Amino acid sequence: MSDLKIAVACEEALEKLSKLNKDGVHSQIVADLQWVLGSYSFDGNPEGLYEKGLLALNELKVVKKDKPRAVAKKLLDSLDVALAEK
Repeated sequence: MSDLKIAVACEEALEKLSKLNKDGVHSQIVADLQWVLGSYSFDGNPEGLYEKGLLALNELKVVKKDKPRAVAKKLLDSLDVALAEK
């Protein structure tokens, strides 16, 4: 169940970071999340999701600090919970 939570949380983070990536600032984390989500769907190993999910969480926290309305607290909380269940 926790593997599913981290996968869903990473998909939500990917969606948000993709929307925020208009100027290309988040291109690397977007590409990394796409890669680990594809890898997880192929092999079922969630390790990459936890690693890149943590990076995405930190990136989203920075964005939220600069633009409080750009990132929902619910998204940050779901990533936090999913990462804590490792």
